[in-house]
Amino acid sequence: MNTIWIGTSWKMTKTLAEGREWATGLRGHLESAHDGRAPAGIQPFIIPSFTATTTVRGILGEDSPVLLGVQNAHWEDAGAWTGEVSVPQAKDAGAQLVEIGHSERREHFGETVETTRLKVAAALRHGLTPLLCIGESAEVKEAGGSSAFILDQAAGALEGLSADELSRVVIAYEPIWAIGEKGRPATIEELIEPFAALGAEYTGRVAGLLYGGSVNLDNAADLLGIEHVNGLFVGRTAWKLEGYLELLRIAAAHVAG
Repeated sequence: MNTIWIGTSWKMTKTLAEGREWATGLRGHLESAHDGRAPAGIQPFIIPSFTATTTVRGILGEDSPVLLGVQNAHWEDAGAWTGEVSVPQAKDAGAQLVEIGHSERREHFGETVETTRLKVAAALRHGLTPLLCIGESAEVKEAGGSSAFILDQAAGALEGLSADELSRVVIAYEPIWAIGEKGRPATIEELIEPFAALGAEYTGRVAGLLYGGSVNLDNAADLLGIEHVNGLFVGRTAWKLEGYLELLRIAAAHVAG
């Protein structure tokens, strides 16, 4: 069985004190329950805000099994890009993973297929894992174009990569209609076709195919049972440490089962 990825983005939440408490709790759990290692077959990852990156890295430790990410990074290594953070700067702060192309970035900050391609290349150039987010709107879904749309998004962002580079990429399918506070949880039946398309194109070629979108403790096990899904990218359910730890337990049970 492939490694199961279980991760969360904190988005624009948590003070340093709150982030410190969450990370300290996770480290304590892994030390007491797993001798400091990740549960067998699980790759945990967390993506705090930039302000908490170095703090969380310090708490988890350099040898932590938990991958630490950032929610965005610029494609240039340095320069006059006011307000931006480069991949080398993110890496220097302790990041090992870069989230790229989230629908909120695309909608509100002008992220395009071309900028996702540049950012994927920058992350790989500096040895970080690109976490590429793709997903369609409700209008695209209703027109029956979900699979073609997300395959085009992925292909554009991953254009020109070697097989070795592609093997270091993680793809997270997050349908826009299913994410966020107002999102509608997808049914298992609605996810079979898009993951069949993604699986046909990328299974065995990328590091992981994840699902994100109104993931909760009630549907996580069923989502992991969908063919070609080998991970979950979780929002609000994992913002409390107890929720994230329960997701790790669900994933461990899936691996064991």
